[in-house]
Amino acid sequence: MASVSFEELQQDNLAMSVARALALANEAAVTRGTDPSASLISISEESSANGRLWRINYGPRNCVSRRGGDLIVIVDDRAQSVQKVIRGQ
Repeated sequence: MASVSFEELQQDNLAMSVARALALANEAAVTRGTDPSASLISISEESSANGRLWRINYGPRNCVSRRGGDLIVIVDDRAQSVQKVIRGQ
């Protein structure tokens, strides 16, 4: 498996975009009482008229017999800001 240096990683615009979005979403999650390190995190890309949005979902690691409770953070890639936070039921 090939290794990637930090300098090479910084040259990858997509990787850096995801990293910035995750850092912003983690901050929003902690502010709302969700511990990112205790969550199962998924990231998906959404498109909008203004560019790319990242949808970052924080769910429970042990989801057996549990419904809802996810935290979803939408991050605007261009503005580098949290656009919306949704708490699942």
